[in-house]
Amino acid sequence: MSDTSPASTVPVLDVWCELQCPDCRTALDDLRALRARYGDRLELRLRHFPLDKHRHAFAAAQAAEEAAEQGQLWPYVEAVLARVAELDRRGEPLLVEVARELGLDAEEFDTALIDGRHILMVDADQAEGKAIGVTGTPTYVIGGERLDGGTGQEGLRERVEEIADRLLAQQDRGGRDTA
Repeated sequence: MSDTSPASTVPVLDVWCELQCPDCRTALDDLRALRARYGDRLELRLRHFPLDKHRHAFAAAQAAEEAAEQGQLWPYVEAVLARVAELDRRGEPLLVEVARELGLDAEEFDTALIDGRHILMVDADQAEGKAIGVTGTPTYVIGGERLDGGTGQEGLRERVEEIADRLLAQQDRGGRDTA
């Protein structure tokens, strides 16, 4: 686990999420607040962790990867999470419909869900999540610390902010503290 992405020097917040999770939908308010507070000084990175109990979560994760390919990851994620209950009933047709509503190439979504071009990315995220101890969603990893939001989200945004502020202060001082 690294504090920063290789392509930038900003701290990274990995958000282990699944798009059929009501708790992840609730966490969107915190993610919006973090984006508003930090802007491009904190990278929010979606990581997939489809849960077995949600039968459309794996397809939704693949669809999110297609949205990323088309440059609309977070708008797509937010739109799908806003319709969690409907996703449970409608499945993949809803994923394609959301893409169409956002002006994305819905036919490409449909094809991606059939040909499985994003399966390896979703599998890799899920395997990494399991390896670092993710058991539910949302789970956050920042500065090498894992914060579990699957059992309750109270105080999590504040904890993420504390860690992000510490990482940014270290960056401003020109390096990382070793303690």
